[in-house]
Amino acid sequence: MAASLTDAKSAELYARAVQRLPGGVNSPVRAMRAIGRDPLFIERAEGAEIVDVDGNRFVDYVCSWGPLIHGHAHPEILAAVTEAASRGTTFGAPTLGEVEIAEEVARRIPSIDMLRMTSSGTEAAMSAIRVARAVTGREKLLKFAGAYHGHLDGLLAEAGSGLATAGVPASAGVSASATANTVIVPWNDGEAVVAACREHEFAAILAEPYPANMGLVPPYEDFLQLLRNQADATGALLVFDEVISGFRVGPGGAQEREGVTPDMTVLGKIVGGGLPAAAYGASREIMEQVAPAGPVYQAGTLSGNPLAVAAGLTTLRLLDEAAYLRLAATTETLVGGLQEAAGDIPVQIVSVPGLLTVFFSETPIHDYATAQACDLNAHAAWIRGLLARGVYAPPSQFEAWFPSLAHTQDHVDRTLDAAAAAFAELGA
Repeated sequence: MAASLTDAKSAELYARAVQRLPGGVNSPVRAMRAIGRDPLFIERAEGAEIVDVDGNRFVDYVCSWGPLIHGHAHPEILAAVTEAASRGTTFGAPTLGEVEIAEEVARRIPSIDMLRMTSSGTEAAMSAIRVARAVTGREKLLKFAGAYHGHLDGLLAEAGSGLATAGVPASAGVSASATANTVIVPWNDGEAVVAACREHEFAAILAEPYPANMGLVPPYEDFLQLLRNQADATGALLVFDEVISGFRVGPGGAQEREGVTPDMTVLGKIVGGGLPAAAYGASREIMEQVAPAGPVYQAGTLSGNPLAVAAGLTTLRLLDEAAYLRLAATTETLVGGLQEAAGDIPVQIVSVPGLLTVFFSETPIHDYATAQACDLNAHAAWIRGLLARGVYAPPSQFEAWFPSLAHTQDHVDRTLDAAAAAFAELGA
């Protein structure tokens, strides 16, 4: 028998929201249109669980899309934010916390000597690109199809025809001139990267080392090293967008796990501990191009906000070796259980510690095109089935799940029971 979900109060709120918010939400994926339903409105959360306005309780694998590696409302993080707020919410002036979080990030990520904080990953990516252009004296960027680096005009580009092609606007309101200097190639296609670098002079090769915005699609062996080699050979800067993977897959991010060092790194999500914060960092030589030390201008009223810094610094201090081992074990248990629960239903489950995606596909996923070829209707029906059984998973085939340190064995067991029932319903 199909499970059902009581959502009358969410439906009432959505009816109000669409009158004042475009699509009824403040960020598109929250609308749940990819799974064929209206959004649920959340009232509160603690640990690995969220509760909506109708009183439905869910095991949460969205975790605010990544920042909440310790789960919701962690007491030490709340205490740090509360204590910081008691001294004032923003000053527009330097604080001790900004220095301490910069030191902590530099300690964990060897490629970063200095960093500049921003309020969002989009700002950080935009600023890193500006610095790369200033350092190299070039304008063109190489990025990968299906990768998302924020809503900057030049990066809201999609591929035209051919292996290495000038980007075309992927959003209304983005001009052709804004994407003209963005060249797009398929992820994991080394030949296309080499061909593009032969044809163009790039300021930067921009990549998520573990892409998670087409679902999780890790790099082929030695693909990141190929990017490093091509950057070195051509004079481009290698920029890793670790907004999602930074501090999640390991203390030094994907670059530490893969043993490939970028010239610049973009960070977000975990670095703010659940409050709005991001950063970009690099060597001292590169970062001293940023004003007021150098000629590259970038500023922000709330950059380094003391509440966000307090949350981020506490989040990082709680991430010790034992925490990463536990997160990896939770992820592995979840992946193995989901694979078993799927039975004969063709799925590809891809994971790294703290991230996973269940692709509804008979064949492995290696780039955006193969991700797009998944059975999106089956995925949508399965996610609806999970919701009806108390599991809140990302409502899109192209988003990753975010297991957290708050997920216990009981949460995993509840998830696997719900997943098995949803798979069985799908098979029937």
